[in-house]
Amino acid sequence: MRALLLPFLLTSTAAVAQADQREIVVTGRGLQPAAGEEVFDTVILDRSRLQTSASNRLEDLLRDVPGFQLFRRSDARSANPTSQGATLRALGGNASSRALLILDGVPQTDPFGGWVSWPAYDPQRLGEVRVTRGGGSGAYGPGALAGTIELSSADPIEGLTADVAYGSRDSVDAHAGLGLAAGGGFVTVAGAYARGDGFVPIVREDRGAVDRPAPYEQAGLAVRAVAPLGNEVELQASGLVFRDERERGTLYSGILTKGADASLRLVGRRWTALAYLQTRDFTNSFASVAAGRNAVSQASEQYSVPSTGLGARGEWRPEIGAIDLRLGADWRATIGETRELYSFVAGAGTRGRVAGGRTDTVGGFAEASWRTDALTLTAGGRIDRWWITNGVLGERVLATGQQLTDTDFADRSGWEPTGRAGIAFRPGAGITLRSAGYLGWRLPTLNELYRPFRAGTDATAANAELDPERLKGVEAGIDWEPAKRVRIGATLFANRLDDAIANVTLGRGPGTFSGVGFVAAGGEYRQRQNLESITARGLEVDASARLGAWSLAGGWSWVHARVEADGSAAPLDGLRPAQTPKHMLSATLGWDGGAGRNASLAARWVSRQYEDDLNSQSLRGAFTLDAAAAWPLTRHLSLQARAENLTDARVEAAISSDGIVERATPRTLWIGLRLR
Repeated sequence: MRALLLPFLLTSTAAVAQADQREIVVTGRGLQPAAGEEVFDTVILDRSRLQTSASNRLEDLLRDVPGFQLFRRSDARSANPTSQGATLRALGGNASSRALLILDGVPQTDPFGGWVSWPAYDPQRLGEVRVTRGGGSGAYGPGALAGTIELSSADPIEGLTADVAYGSRDSVDAHAGLGLAAGGGFVTVAGAYARGDGFVPIVREDRGAVDRPAPYEQAGLAVRAVAPLGNEVELQASGLVFRDERERGTLYSGILTKGADASLRLVGRRWTALAYLQTRDFTNSFASVAAGRNAVSQASEQYSVPSTGLGARGEWRPEIGAIDLRLGADWRATIGETRELYSFVAGAGTRGRVAGGRTDTVGGFAEASWRTDALTLTAGGRIDRWWITNGVLGERVLATGQQLTDTDFADRSGWEPTGRAGIAFRPGAGITLRSAGYLGWRLPTLNELYRPFRAGTDATAANAELDPERLKGVEAGIDWEPAKRVRIGATLFANRLDDAIANVTLGRGPGTFSGVGFVAAGGEYRQRQNLESITARGLEVDASARLGAWSLAGGWSWVHARVEADGSAAPLDGLRPAQTPKHMLSATLGWDGGAGRNASLAARWVSRQYEDDLNSQSLRGAFTLDAAAAWPLTRHLSLQARAENLTDARVEAAISSDGIVERATPRTLWIGLRLR
């Protein structure tokens, strides 16, 4: 695969060239942000930041936004993809995303599990990332409980670019592409390839004979074509294929994700229409490591998890006098199932499982905004109809065909009304005061509803009766621009997530438990349940300044988050949600000397957080430094150097029930060339 992809990437790809090349007339963009968006708490990562990351990985760049986190601290080179759902504002999670991620208007979470395949999104082909913290996006459909992360493809400019870097542990990171004018529009082809021998995930003092490095190999190819249709209308066609292969640091821990996306979007001056298709397949093998870590055996294998996401969306923005309206509707369907082998004996699965179903949501929204020089008002509502159908769980003995479980779950449906409203007041002196309130909701994923799973000796049962999660929140903030190119913002917020889905600890092995069977000694038995609520109250501060060639941007997030629970989940009442730090801090110092000369230094600190729902194990806080620099060698070729986790800080990512600590990326150094 490396032999085939690297020459292709280095000779024929990357989507965007620099501003000294001829611009194509069409934009390839969607509608501009609506007037009412300014009343909400928003952070933007621009193209210059996307191109100067030490890791060149989107999930790492998003850590510039205080409050953003994945379920685990690891990035997509070593983490299990099922632990890579995105959230904001310490609303916790159970691997499914509580933030809505969209690319050019298309939802990006996995149709079956709700996590995100981060290697599919090469920062080099993105033009902007817009993060709105706070729920209830309204116009983009359900799922925006903690916030909305909008990815936009880079502006179309003709030219060829290529990057290749060699790094620690025999790693390769390559990006390349080509943009071509065609019939008044443009076509871009962008490719990315990354591989590495990986590091040993388990910390040194806990390692045993079975522990080894966790290699990865990831590749993606994206194609976009944009054509003018006249009357200020563009047709935008996009396609993406990717492959993500990883190992988790032991035998029998291989993971493979394959995906393909396609979308068509029409964009007019005041309207847009979109249709899309996602396909995914996922293979995940689970290992059981013996005490002392001197032996490993296969525990289970998801040998195929095919899933499909389908959807369509339309929006119209008429003006009625001084009022801007947003009117629209959308539909999304997710269909998928997991096909597994489990109860391994002598290296072979003795039982098989098939579990899955379908969900659909259809919704409509309306929002109105009114803006003057001093005031912006916005208010909108949304109504959704949802269905959970075709849910099944089948388990059988492979040798005899005996059916152990044959369950057809009852179909369910319901209505979800949500809305949001806000105000921004500009009294002068560069000050904007804003306040907003919102409601949001998320449907349980097929994974949460139907799939039981094991991680080591721990076992978690699914729950086909899960209710949707529902959020209500308020916030108030101030933005101040004391000088040109200087901005300081602060936001106070209070969010309450009702019926929060969590993996609730109900027992400890050895023993036999409903939905999972036998749990060995030392293992935890959990079930996905709706908690009464998670409350999160906190403060977010963001600042940025630019002086000549120098820039400084940073932020701080502090959140007091608590679980409210009763019944079988009562032991969690008053505890902090798992995997949610109280403090997150980031700062990036940048220098841009022009003509391809640039450098950046990024510092991040995350405070201690609990590994588990019972708050019995904690992950220590971590401070990391990243650096990147580029220097031109010729007019079109530059040298680049990057350093991740420069001080080789210990970043704890997980702790098993028996106290084994897993770490995130250690120090990683890169040297490479960039062609523009």
